[in-house]
Amino acid sequence: MRIMIIEDDPKIRQELSEFLNRYGYDPVFPDSFKHITTSILANPPDLILLDINLPVYDGYYICREIRKQSDVPIIIVTSRDSEFDELMSMNLGADDYITKPYNTQILLARIASVLKRANPSSGSTTMSHNGLTLDLSRSVIQSAIGETELTKNEVGILRLLLSHKNEIVSREAIMNALWQSDAFVDDNTLTVNINRLRRKISEIGLKDYLVTKRGQGYMV
Repeated sequence: MRIMIIEDDPKIRQELSEFLNRYGYDPVFPDSFKHITTSILANPPDLILLDINLPVYDGYYICREIRKQSDVPIIIVTSRDSEFDELMSMNLGADDYITKPYNTQILLARIASVLKRANPSSGSTTMSHNGLTLDLSRSVIQSAIGETELTKNEVGILRLLLSHKNEIVSREAIMNALWQSDAFVDDNTLTVNINRLRRKISEIGLKDYLVTKRGQGYMV
């Protein structure tokens, strides 16, 4: 189970990561908070541990943006201990709320409980737009005339673009999102993946589906 730790204190993040790793979880965390919501939507973890006091965007904003498009379980882990903060978190869609300093065994129990309650089948495994359907469960794209298989990186790119359909997504945002999935992606690698994805989409009859906006990024 992949657990994303969204915490800006390096010491707390590392300690929590080591603790979760000991109990069989796969902890991951972003190196940058600038494109954090797009990174999560491109490659969602099984659960998110989310602090409120963060740089760039606070935890409330991140929780709200994720909830617009994803049901990934979120536990707020914060030093704020007021009833208002707990109520705000739950109203924005958080699944649980725990305050620092916390008992690690209680946190572990909360994680297990939230994961148990989460229904993986409740979230859609397909994304559709303008005649194309991305089947996330099989890593394939489909159209009226056929289907073809995508690589992990191609799925990540298309998933991000479909999450922001009719909007320009920058190359920087795409590379940042793919970095969060442990994929090695530099500028040249991204170009290769974009070209392959565009060719595969064309092969199922959808030419000019993936549009390049020169100097800005891509959109579908």
